[in-house]
Amino acid sequence: MGYSTVVEDNIDVLVVGAGLGGTGAAFEARYWGKDKKIVIAEKANIDRSGAVAQGLYAINCYMGTRFGENNPEDHVRYARMDLMGMVREDLLFDMARHVDSAVHQFEEWGLPIMWDDKKETYQREGRWQIMIHGESYKPIVAEAAKKSADKVFNRICVTHLLMDDSTANRVAGAVGFNVRTGNYHVFKSKTVIVGAGGASNIYKPRSVGEGAGRVWYAPWSSGSAYGLMIEAGAKMTQMENKIVLARFKDGYGPVGAYFLHLKTYTQNGAGEEYESKWFPALSKMVGKEYLDTEGQHLSHKPIPTCLRNHAFINEVNAGRGPIYMVTKEAFQDPHLEEIGWHNFLGMTVGQAVLWASTDVDPKYENPELTTSEPYVMGSHATGCGAWCSGPEDVSPDEYFWGYNRMTTVQGLFGAGDAVGGTPHAFSSGSFTEGRLAAKAAIQYINDGKADGIVVGDAQIEKRREQIYRPMETYTVNRNHITRGSVNPFYINPRQGLDRLQKMMDEYCGGVTVSYMTNANLLNIGLKKLGLLAEDWETGIAAENIHELLRAWELKHRILTSEAVMQHTLFREETRWPGYYYRGDHMKLDDKNWHVLTVSHRDPETGEYTMEKAPLYHIIDDEKPAKKPAKKKAAAKK
Repeated sequence: MGYSTVVEDNIDVLVVGAGLGGTGAAFEARYWGKDKKIVIAEKANIDRSGAVAQGLYAINCYMGTRFGENNPEDHVRYARMDLMGMVREDLLFDMARHVDSAVHQFEEWGLPIMWDDKKETYQREGRWQIMIHGESYKPIVAEAAKKSADKVFNRICVTHLLMDDSTANRVAGAVGFNVRTGNYHVFKSKTVIVGAGGASNIYKPRSVGEGAGRVWYAPWSSGSAYGLMIEAGAKMTQMENKIVLARFKDGYGPVGAYFLHLKTYTQNGAGEEYESKWFPALSKMVGKEYLDTEGQHLSHKPIPTCLRNHAFINEVNAGRGPIYMVTKEAFQDPHLEEIGWHNFLGMTVGQAVLWASTDVDPKYENPELTTSEPYVMGSHATGCGAWCSGPEDVSPDEYFWGYNRMTTVQGLFGAGDAVGGTPHAFSSGSFTEGRLAAKAAIQYINDGKADGIVVGDAQIEKRREQIYRPMETYTVNRNHITRGSVNPFYINPRQGLDRLQKMMDEYCGGVTVSYMTNANLLNIGLKKLGLLAEDWETGIAAENIHELLRAWELKHRILTSEAVMQHTLFREETRWPGYYYRGDHMKLDDKNWHVLTVSHRDPETGEYTMEKAPLYHIIDDEKPAKKPAKKKAAAKK
């Protein structure tokens, strides 16, 4: 290919992805590394990239410690409860004790946060959410990162991490290409902080045809946070912990503001309350720790999200759907009606447009809800991501290997979706994790851990050949097209994505099977996924630079999907009813599976090794966090 090679050398901190995690990393790296070279590589444009690109109506993670509202321990308890016990409490606590300072910075930079004059605190939407006028949330935060970085490279799709040729298992930078010019970009760096996105569109979405892009999580989030690190050999954790969302039908409008602020509620198709009827049987499935025998959650805490989903899914399957959000009552109040519409206009415009175009007025008609296809993204409300070191002061020995938020690859750090075990971080928590990772990365450099890195020309040329091979495949074989885009010698990215979504849906618990899977299905799925990965390597074709981007997004989605399947097969229980079900292991099994799952994919062979990691509870019901005693080493499988 005749594209130019752009080499950026002598970088100290390379930030891959400029969402909230990446912007936080760049900002903090400058504070601790005043003499360091900091470079950002972003697939889109830093001003409007990441999950909050279109704006938000609330910051979903804020303690309010200065107002006496919550403390970090409270947040850990909440996240632990919602994830049925499965969280990295050291990482969660570390994020929660710093997140408020990040939110206060956002306000100083110009983010309008709604204020409650009566309570003399920020206006709350729920216990953890504060309401904002957030259409320009991302541009405001991005400005701080742009001022901190030496260079910002927009429109760069990072495809691979570079590895040190002199020291095994040490990162040395990254490579990618410009999605506009096609130029090959080489970034040689002492450390890399991955702040790329999680994975949407690995499962077949409910919306098809023209609406295929109307999914809940950002459609441009292609699993790069996971694909990059998996291929480099980083260990991953909790990749089975997918999330399914209850959302307004077809437009995927979020329901949180309606439940929490407008005080709406749900009914089945007959106008009945339905959740409580499913809880007695569910309590036998998950145990008294999560639901007591009468089906009420212990201590009157919020019922875990997945268990509410379980009631929703089963009520629909019993033939009593659809499930409605009762809005007619709240919308009689003009102020609440305005808030209901503003919630979408500031965050999910498509839902407002859909209601208008289908003649649905929530003031006079209760709109339908649905459950989404599964998503894999660790910063929202799931625990999937890289197995990372925690902070030294609270992490147990197994969870600490020198530098906070560093993966098992030396010099490779994570933030946001990239970090496993830290659900309910959301935007502010992701920014905070970026700050924590950057501080540790600077320390890693100052300690001399990145000295002597060598990146040979052979590795750079190998990656260059791999990146552009899909375009060569198209050029060589395009004359064999039989009709439309059908070609016996290759598949295009759209065809590959259709295959991936179908197999994930049918074999790994998607919407068309009511989120059900089992070992037989997963093993078939892994076989089919292996064939797709093989076809990608030998026969993916890209007609132009845009299709080359789609091809590499598909590659990262395939790598992510394989990890999801491997983890789902390994965890032989149904830990999160309502997110997915293991039909061959329908009960939650704390005796054998009150553990974290950790995987490693061999970069050379592609073979997976799975193991159980001990689950430490460093926060009890009353006392502050403390470093726990060491447990026995986990068994491998």
